[in-house]
This record gives sequence, structure tokens and C-alpha cells, in this order.
Amino acid sequence: MKTLLILRHAKSSWKDETLPDHERPLNKRGKQSAPLMGELIRREGLMPDLILCSTAKRARQTADLVAEASDYQGEIQHSRELYAAPPQAYLQALSQLEDQYERVMVVGHNPGLEELLQALTGEMQPLPTAALAQVDLPIESWAELKSLRRGRLVEIWRPKELE
Repeated sequence: MKTLLILRHAKSSWKDETLPDHERPLNKRGKQSAPLMGELIRREGLMPDLILCSTAKRARQTADLVAEASDYQGEIQHSRELYAAPPQAYLQALSQLEDQYERVMVVGHNPGLEELLQALTGEMQPLPTAALAQVDLPIESWAELKSLRRGRLVEIWRPKELE
């Protein structure tokens, strides 16, 4: 069994309208929410073996704040393919992982992450900014994601519920 943690980036700033979307940073609320999710990961025993993250600034900042707050010591792999990506891009990236990774977290964007959650579990659930979903996957190898029929949504945590 593999576990996938799906984390939407925390709330981003629209203060500087001249910035390209890819370069938008977190706002004050985002900088507060991301560490909350990191603390939750540590408290719930959900430490990932690997983090896959979009290259967007708000996603990178989210991953860094979560990693720091959870005391994550592993690697954060950044992928441009995960920026504003459809579910297929996440599935493609995950299916290429080495099987030594039992629990992986992806950090990215909607609507792709909500669609990924639905594709994996059959459940349509909202993922507001900084929301974290845990999905158990009945696979032994990440390559099996290509033929996976159904994973199980274990839990969704939303920052507003933790504050």
C-alpha cells in the first residue's frame, strides 16, 4: 500500500498585479496556514518520504514552510510540469517514482488537485488553499497508478478547521 498526500498551495498574494501568475508569493494568511499543515503532518504521523512540488513560487513557499514546521528532512523535487497541471500530469510524475517511497506528498494547484483526488477516489471534494488530503492507494508500485481503479480518501484537513 502507498499513501499519497495532496496539498494545495497556501493562500497567495494578488498585491502586485504586474507579477506573472507563476511568481505570485504567499500572502500573510498563506504564511500562517502552511506551517499549521506542517504541524498537522508531524502530529498525525504523516511524514512523507518525498515531496513533489510545482515550481510556482506560492507552491515552493508552501512546501518549504510545511517541511520546516513538520521537521521534514527529505528531498523536495520541483517540477514545472506540475504548475497548473491536470491530474494526468500528477499521475505521470507519480508513476515514475521509485518504489522505495511509501508516502509521497504533491504540492500544487486547483483545479488539477481536486480532479486528481476525484480520479483516485471517485469523490469530489473541495480543496481550499492549504488543504491536505490523505489517500491510501492499494498498490505496491507507483507504476501501478496507470491502471489503478480506486484509492481510498482517508481524511481531508482544511486550515480553517485547525485554527
